[in-house]
Amino acid sequence: MEAFATALTYAIPGFIILILIEEIAGRLSGIKVNREMDTISSISSGMTNVMKSVLGLTIIIISYRWMVEHLAIFEIKSTLLVYILAFIGIDFAGYWSHRFDHVINVFWNRHIIHHSSEEFNLSCALRQPISTIIGVYFFLYIPMAFLGIPAEVVALLAPIHLFAQFWYHTRLINKMGWLEYIVVTPSHHRVHHAINPEYMDKNFGQIFIIWDRLFGTYQEEIAEKPPVYGIKRPAGTWNPITINFMHMWLLIKDAWRTGSWWDKIRIWWMPTGWRPADVADKFPVYAIEDVYQQNKYDSNPGTTLKMWAWVQLILHLALVYYMLLNIANFQFMEILFYFSFIAISIAAFTSLMDKSWLALPVEVIKVVVGFYLLFQMDGWFGLEDILPYAAMFMSIYLMLSLIATYMILKKEQTTQSKNQLVQG
Repeated sequence: MEAFATALTYAIPGFIILILIEEIAGRLSGIKVNREMDTISSISSGMTNVMKSVLGLTIIIISYRWMVEHLAIFEIKSTLLVYILAFIGIDFAGYWSHRFDHVINVFWNRHIIHHSSEEFNLSCALRQPISTIIGVYFFLYIPMAFLGIPAEVVALLAPIHLFAQFWYHTRLINKMGWLEYIVVTPSHHRVHHAINPEYMDKNFGQIFIIWDRLFGTYQEEIAEKPPVYGIKRPAGTWNPITINFMHMWLLIKDAWRTGSWWDKIRIWWMPTGWRPADVADKFPVYAIEDVYQQNKYDSNPGTTLKMWAWVQLILHLALVYYMLLNIANFQFMEILFYFSFIAISIAAFTSLMDKSWLALPVEVIKVVVGFYLLFQMDGWFGLEDILPYAAMFMSIYLMLSLIATYMILKKEQTTQSKNQLVQG
C-alpha cells in the first residue's frame, strides 16, 4: 500500500503537468483537446481508481507469490534478464486481459469506464476502473511463475508498466515511423478507442504492438476514417461511479427480465453487447448506429456550475494527495473512511455536473459523513498540523458545498425553463 502510494505522489503531478502541456499545445495548434466537464470527469475517475488501488480492494483468487512458490521450475540468475522477461510477461498478460475485457460481456464492465469519454486526450487515460473487484486473470501469469520470476520484481514493474500507458492517449502526435512496428503509439491507441466499425476491438496491446500483429488484432489508423471516440451505448453522465457499474446493472436487469433460463446463464459469457431477444424487444437500449452522426453528451452547464466543478476538482485532488503523502500515519480503517468520504463527494459533484437532482441527497450523505469523521478524528486526519484551523475550514466547506449544490441546481433549472420557453 505505502509503496504504491509513494509512486503515485510522483506520478500524479507528472500526469497533471502533461495534461496542461497537451492543452497548451492543442490551443497553439488550433485543436480543441479538452472539454471542461469531460476532463473533470476523467480526473475524478482517476482519483476513485487511485483510492481503490491504494486500498487494495480486490479479491485475489490465487496470488502471484503463491504461484511462484509452487510452480517455479527455473531460477534465472541474471538480474537484467529477470527484469526484461518480467516486463514482457506483464505486457503479454496485459494484452490478453485487455482483449478478454473487450469481448466477454461480464468483463466489459471492468473496462467500460476507460472508453466512456467521447474525447481522446491524456486526461481520458485516467479513466480507470473501480469495478475490478475480483482478480480473475491470475492464470495469465502462470508462464512467469514457471520461469521463477520473483513476485517482488512483478510488484515493482507493474505500476511502471501501467504509468507507461499514459502518454499515447493523445491526438496531437501523428504516426511515429518504425516505432509503429514495435510499441503502441498514439495512432494505434486512437484506433483502439474508436467505435468505427473498422476499428472496433483492435489494437489491445499495452506497451508492445507486436502481440496484436501476432494474434490478428492489429488495425492501422486510416486517414479517410477519422476515429470517433466513446462507447456504442453512450454513458450520458459525468459521474464516474455510475459509469463503472452501468454495464453490470444492465446485465443484471436483462438476466432477471428474460424468460429463458438458458439466456439467464449465458448472458454473462456472450460477446460484449449481447442481450436476450425477448428483453431487447421489450426494453430497448439506445446504441449509436452511424458513428459519424454522434451527438456528444453535454449537460450544458452554466458558468457558475463550471467554476464550482473546477473548485471541487482542485480541492479533492489536494485531499487525495494529502492522504497519499501521509498514508503511513494512518490505520487501514482510517484510510478506508477517508477515501469513502472522497468517493461520496465525487459522486455528489459529478452528479451536479449532470444537473441531476441526485446530487442533493448524495451531498447530504457527504455532509453527514464529513461531520462524523470530524467528530471521530477530533479534526481532519491530522491536517491541523499543516494547516491551522483545518477542521473549521472543512466544516465551512461541508456546509458551503451543500448550499452551493442546492442553489446551483435551482439556478440551472430556472435557466433551462427559460430556454425552453424561448425555444417554444
